[in-house]
Amino acid sequence: MKNLFLLSFVLLLTVNCNRKNSRINSVTQYYKALNNSDYNQVKSLITDSITIVEGDYIMPYSHETFHEHFKWDSIFQPTYKLIALSETNDHVVATVAVNSLRFEFLKNNPLTCRHKIFFKSGKLTKFENMDCIDADWTIWEKERDALVRWTSTHHPELDGFIHDLTMNGAINYLKAIALYKENKSALR
Repeated sequence: MKNLFLLSFVLLLTVNCNRKNSRINSVTQYYKALNNSDYNQVKSLITDSITIVEGDYIMPYSHETFHEHFKWDSIFQPTYKLIALSETNDHVVATVAVNSLRFEFLKNNPLTCRHKIFFKSGKLTKFENMDCIDADWTIWEKERDALVRWTSTHHPELDGFIHDLTMNGAINYLKAIALYKENKSALR
């Protein structure tokens, strides 16, 4: 009887550890897939609907709408580096440093944030942004607002890029950045 109890305990501990390792592995594979621009791999790791929470903003996505978000993000050529991973009973906390053309322009490159990642049936289902450790939101807003104002005045055909979260919106965002930088260089 004693051996049966000990065997059951060891088996339960092993199953629990495997589940935890599986979640850590899923998060690692997710960021690897983002770095490889492999949406099919990303899709295989997430549930049919995924939610991203940024402060008061709750953004629910289907596979189709998340693919649009993925394409928008990929235009900025991001690279993701996992800094730390830890797990509790119901979520994984990932500290991730992201470099991108957008963050570079906004003078917050890399942007290092902690995300709480939840699971459903072994797949990633929700990302909650906990905090961005090294963000300077004052500089971010100053750079963003200057770009938006300048674009509205000098290139109205690109106006609205800041709210257009499609691939075309991201392309226009990069065009606005390039034109803005070109203008600033010409003024020197």
